[in-house]
Amino acid sequence: MIRNIVLVHGGFVDGSGWQAVYDLLVADGFRVSVVQNPTLSLAGDVATTHQAIDALDGSCVLVGHSYGGVVISEAGTHPNVAALVYIAAFAPDKGESVNTLIADPPPGAPVPPILPPVNGFLFLDRDKFAASFAGDLPVDQAAFMADSQVPWGVDALGGTVTEPAWRAKPSWYLVATDDRMIPPPAQHAMAQRAGATIAETPGSHSVYLSQPAAVADLIRQAAS
Repeated sequence: MIRNIVLVHGGFVDGSGWQAVYDLLVADGFRVSVVQNPTLSLAGDVATTHQAIDALDGSCVLVGHSYGGVVISEAGTHPNVAALVYIAAFAPDKGESVNTLIADPPPGAPVPPILPPVNGFLFLDRDKFAASFAGDLPVDQAAFMADSQVPWGVDALGGTVTEPAWRAKPSWYLVATDDRMIPPPAQHAMAQRAGATIAETPGSHSVYLSQPAAVADLIRQAAS
């Protein structure tokens, strides 16, 4: 059993969204770290994640949500990473980035309401945030998330993976079946390509907030 868990957030949000998952895992005796990525560049976020891994005593399970899946795919080659868990996340192959993975959406797939970049940063349309990112959360919580967005650097979306960790390490993937940011069929395709153990749960892109028990359960599986 691996006792260390490292949680990596995605774009537009910060690490505080992991609290419900964090609380469940800590109650089970896990040592949980939450990475606060600057989301300025993939290289910078990988360095921040490596810093968290280096601070641990022993091996860990590395968990990523959304863009955090790109981060763990690159950072997960760290020798202390034993397993990877993708939560409604991008799971890129060598040479891929968020930009390449979203370049050709399936017909009829919802298009995330990303506004044009301003000074090198992206935001989601505040008025469309809830429907796209947090459709199964209370209205007040979704509104707070829309108003507290973290600027997502354009360079982070363009950062390409050099050697995906899932090629060498076991991985798990939780598909959020009501996701309107990363289409569920795309989640399935990436998970299957990675050879991941796949679980499904009803949930929006904010599945780690709305379904923390399902998320924590899959992380426990990876840790065991």
